[in-house]
Amino acid sequence: MNIIKKLQNTRLHFINGLLVLPVLFLAQTAHADGMDSVKAFYEKTQAVRANFHQVVTDKQGRKVQEVQGTMQLKRPNKFRWDYNKPYEQQIISDGKQVWLYDTELAQVTVRDIGKALGSSPAALLAGGKAIEETFTLANAGNRDNLNWVSAHPKDKESGFEKILLGFKDNQIQEMALLDSFGHYTKIVFNNVEVNPKLDEKSFLFKPPKGVDVVGE
Repeated sequence: MNIIKKLQNTRLHFINGLLVLPVLFLAQTAHADGMDSVKAFYEKTQAVRANFHQVVTDKQGRKVQEVQGTMQLKRPNKFRWDYNKPYEQQIISDGKQVWLYDTELAQVTVRDIGKALGSSPAALLAGGKAIEETFTLANAGNRDNLNWVSAHPKDKESGFEKILLGFKDNQIQEMALLDSFGHYTKIVFNNVEVNPKLDEKSFLFKPPKGVDVVGE
């Protein structure tokens, strides 16, 4: 595989992974287990703001990606992820469309939110009380001082084998994803704010001049 092709595949994996991320911020029941935290999210959490650090490894445990940034989300279906290092990426949803912007490639991909979410892990954020229609949820025990819940997509074509969410002191602390290609993604959150007042303009996106816009 030549260098250009390898870079393109890496970018594609990165962009596809972006839609997964907003699901992570489920929370808020004191001293609750994982399942209680997931259920409480739909009742009590309307907005979240946080920083994150994400590492992706392949089947052999080799690190293929390490990024960090900030996120904001507001129900229903509005979210913004800004990847700041080592290169800039953005994923922004206004509740109707999802915009994926790669500043280095000068390319924007726009998707209808229904197609973008579907039965993917992002549906954990958007699914509301009907979430168990698309995911099989279960407590996954306590590990590293975190209460964990597992979510298995019922759609075998979702591209993900399993999602794990870790909670401590009523806040989401970590998330782990295992995709169909054997990539393992670990995300650690810090400075999590629950139900902050967010600017609606944060969820609007206008493609910069000179970038390619690709629709699906």
